[in-house]
Amino acid sequence: MRKMVGLFLVVILIGGFIGWSNHAVSIQNRPIPTDEGVDFNDKELSIAVFQGGYGPEYWEEVITMFEQAYPGVKVNLTISPRITDVIRPQLVAGNPPDFLAIMDTEQSGLIDSLVKEKALLDITDVFESKALDKDQLLKDMVLPGMLESTRFSPYQDGRIYLAPFNAGPMGLIYNKNLFREKGWKLPETWDEFFALDEELKKEDHFIVDEQGNKKKRALFTYQGIYPNYLEEIMYPSIANTAGIDHLKQIFAYEPGSFRTKEVKKVLDTFAKLGTKGFLMDGTVALNHTQSQTDMMLGKAVFIVNATWMENEMKNSPREPGFEFGMIPVPVFNKGDQRYILTSYEQFSIPARAKNPELAKEFLKFLYTDASVKLFADKSNGVYALKDAKELSKPYLSPGVYEMFRAYDGATTILQDWKALPKGSEIDIKTELFKKAMTPIMTGKMTTDEWMENVEKAFGKIQAEIAVEVSHTS
Repeated sequence: MRKMVGLFLVVILIGGFIGWSNHAVSIQNRPIPTDEGVDFNDKELSIAVFQGGYGPEYWEEVITMFEQAYPGVKVNLTISPRITDVIRPQLVAGNPPDFLAIMDTEQSGLIDSLVKEKALLDITDVFESKALDKDQLLKDMVLPGMLESTRFSPYQDGRIYLAPFNAGPMGLIYNKNLFREKGWKLPETWDEFFALDEELKKEDHFIVDEQGNKKKRALFTYQGIYPNYLEEIMYPSIANTAGIDHLKQIFAYEPGSFRTKEVKKVLDTFAKLGTKGFLMDGTVALNHTQSQTDMMLGKAVFIVNATWMENEMKNSPREPGFEFGMIPVPVFNKGDQRYILTSYEQFSIPARAKNPELAKEFLKFLYTDASVKLFADKSNGVYALKDAKELSKPYLSPGVYEMFRAYDGATTILQDWKALPKGSEIDIKTELFKKAMTPIMTGKMTTDEWMENVEKAFGKIQAEIAVEVSHTS
């Protein structure tokens, strides 16, 4: 694991910054020939895309490029912030879209359900084939360690069922200009983090609210009704206090792994954030854009998020001079190794897709240099490919490039949850976050109760695994 993490980190930090231009950047858009012997003419491809922080522009333009490169092919795009609600009737009816760009961390848990039901197509052959625009196997282009992880090879059988999309750091977002003007030091430890609140109590650091009243800035906020964002604190903090191997035990649902003094230390930190006056008022009832807007207006100093926040909030109000910055999650002791969670989204093809071969070709097309550059230009994001950071440099905004510096000096970790047994009705993210975080933040649940509830879920999962094993042996 540590070897993989080190390689991942080295790759993501390659190179220096090339100056950003506000003018449109020309992206080579030459047609790419289809594989010989495969006729895709007069075929329709239906794709479903979750519209999150990266926006729709990239998808609209890359589809146009694909249709130009493959005359006769028609791509039907469905894109929505509530995409799972839109396509669920199709899935239930056994008539799914041909291609999905929906992350497994999306709140509905759709992809996790498809993994549990073994309803995704084996796409190993895509990565064993050559890229469309270079003499290189696709599997050799992906960032090290990704394809082998349970996120993309969920059954750990050497077969790939999900394809990497983008990659970037996830940590604590802050206003870089505010810290510079105030002369505040960025916290490295949790003690330093909480101590910053004493500075915020000084009236000369107050903000003026909508009614013209001076008001203290909160230390922290998060995307209240979407508490899964707080995994960006939980997993790195557990790695810090309990170690990477212990975090892997949790990802494997090992009984007892979530009921330890080290884990409790992390959970108590969440409780402290919520019940000791550090959390922005009203946070638990806010959605992601509301809390992010409030943070950008100066009502809170830190928020958890990833590099997509800049693009997602590009039209939102903010404090004068606001500059995006990001730091890894604080550690418990000075000098401890810092950890940072890496974001990644996925592509997948339903097993019952009508046009799986055309969907595979579209996936290959998305990995071409022209597509990678277009994604950086239109969405301010970086593909999870070894050379994507270099290709994307001229198109990334200074804010996004600055946030990639959060990798400096930190060890990168991936979520690595093992696939649940087929038919399992347990959603571990619900137990970890959705059922727990608001009660914890409001003092209505203890961290001991939180640990007990997660352990009960682990026990049920282990029982389901045992049944599945007995049925297959």
